Amino acid sequence: MQKIAMLGSGFIGRFYAESIHGQRSRDRVTAIYARREASARKFATDYGCDFWSTNMEEVIAHPDTTMVCIALPNNVHEEAVLLCAKHKKAVLCTKPLGRTAEEALRMMQAVEEAGIFGGYLEDLCYTPKFLKALESVKNGALGRILWAKSREAHPGPHSEWFWDIEQAGGGCILDLGCHCIEIARGFIGKDIKPVEVMCWADTQVKPIDAEDHAIALVKYENGAIGQFETSWTFRGGMDLRDEVMGTEGTIWINNFLRTGLEMYTSGKGADYVAEKAESNTGWLFPVGDEVNDLGYNHMFTDMFNAAEAGREPAETFYDGYVVNAVIDAAYRSSRSKQWEPVQLPVWRGQEGLTKPSTLVDYDDDHYLIKQEMTHDGRNKLILKNKHSGKISERDV
Repeated sequence: MQKIAMLGSGFIGRFYAESIHGQRSRDRVTAIYARREASARKFATDYGCDFWSTNMEEVIAHPDTTMVCIALPNNVHEEAVLLCAKHKKAVLCTKPLGRTAEEALRMMQAVEEAGIFGGYLEDLCYTPKFLKALESVKNGALGRILWAKSREAHPGPHSEWFWDIEQAGGGCILDLGCHCIEIARGFIGKDIKPVEVMCWADTQVKPIDAEDHAIALVKYENGAIGQFETSWTFRGGMDLRDEVMGTEGTIWINNFLRTGLEMYTSGKGADYVAEKAESNTGWLFPVGDEVNDLGYNHMFTDMFNAAEAGREPAETFYDGYVVNAVIDAAYRSSRSKQWEPVQLPVWRGQEGLTKPSTLVDYDDDHYLIKQEMTHDGRNKLILKNKHSGKISERDV
């Protein structure tokens, strides 16, 4: 059983608490830190916490606390992690790990030097659909992964601090791109090094200093491409979609906006529909089990089981650091309008990979380009001569 100190009583802290209390049925949020006394008291009442405080270190150091869950604004993550390291408390941190890779690296090193468990709360890498798709990719169903694309778009976050570039550290790239980058890393291979990024970003709608819309390509050392699309300007709910393309197949995932449940209502008796839903009238797309569909249940189960088994979880502080490094390169690229290198002073994956050969032998004299069955029943080959380079076709 984990006795968890929750840092943060807002939207994400409550999502986390719902999942923690509901999945393994033995873990509890026993303490809560919030900046405002009224918020701490209400959270403690709602979730049955034994202890609350507006002093963060007091909550972390509480003798009953076995694990700390950070659900705070981005600018407070490092402070909270360093306090966990100081008091030797296992720590889980919400995404993004830091505002920059430099911050994230310091946090990772503090956790490792303290010898404590550290888990990166990247929920969209634990959705049931992602886990099933990842299993298929790892089993080779798609062959060699060539391209992984992830999109998250919605009308914008819930709390005021997200819109403040100093507290948040960035806009939709940092807030949403962290999900998309890690999803693509999972499919391409987390031991494959991201090497450079090309990114477009702009502030199109919101009166803020950060970007509210961005698209980027992430080039990997083995020739694979990751792509992310993020927006705080999308109207119509929360759009979470992933696509994976390999030499042997393709996967399309729609995690949230189209889930197979559709409803029309005039508005009579209508209430909450789903996160980021903009209306509760007309045609609606409710989510059956929001906490589960967004990956929170599987995420916390992995974190708790890993901590108790003495192993690493699927998402670590190291993963959060790599994601931050890719995001840093995206921001540099959005300013320079050029491909920018991903700077990873600490890299623990494969080194020196090259793009695999595109040549597939058909016979001694030809490479195979394509084989297909045509509408008139022919089994047609398109071939390239190994010596002359001439393209030809034949029926077999």
